[in-house]
Amino acid sequence: MTKPSALPRLLAAAALGAALLATAGCTRIRDNQGYLVDEELIASVQPGVDNKDSVSRALGRPTLTGQWDENVWYYISRGTKQYAFLKSKPSDQTVLMVRFGPDGTVTSAEKRGLEKVADIVPDRNKTPTLGRETGIIEDLFGNIGQVGAMGGGGGGPPQ
Repeated sequence: MTKPSALPRLLAAAALGAALLATAGCTRIRDNQGYLVDEELIASVQPGVDNKDSVSRALGRPTLTGQWDENVWYYISRGTKQYAFLKSKPSDQTVLMVRFGPDGTVTSAEKRGLEKVADIVPDRNKTPTLGRETGIIEDLFGNIGQVGAMGGGGGGPPQ
């Protein structure tokens, strides 16, 4: 009769320990940013009935107002999730856009969601610029000898 080898048990225990160690750092982080959405309050904003004062009392100050038209108020809320040390990703988003007429009454209240989120990936290799192509050495030392090279040097009138 032969004894069963302890090697398979030892390998299984080592694999289990490695798996537990690898997943121990995978913490899921959830975060909410911006306006805290209350669906009942958002639904209570009625075009033609409410004005700037009543919207401000119901929803509070807007997250931001329109850059070119101060009669547009935005209430922005975003929820994100991420695993530890990774880039966060939006999980939900609510943008309430309230438009006011010239007399201050609500003309429209429009709610948008996550469909408007754009993922923009910049070019990591180089920043596009206008003009000539230069290297790091020319960028660092290209102006040596250029200051005052046209004569006179000090900035006063030539003598």
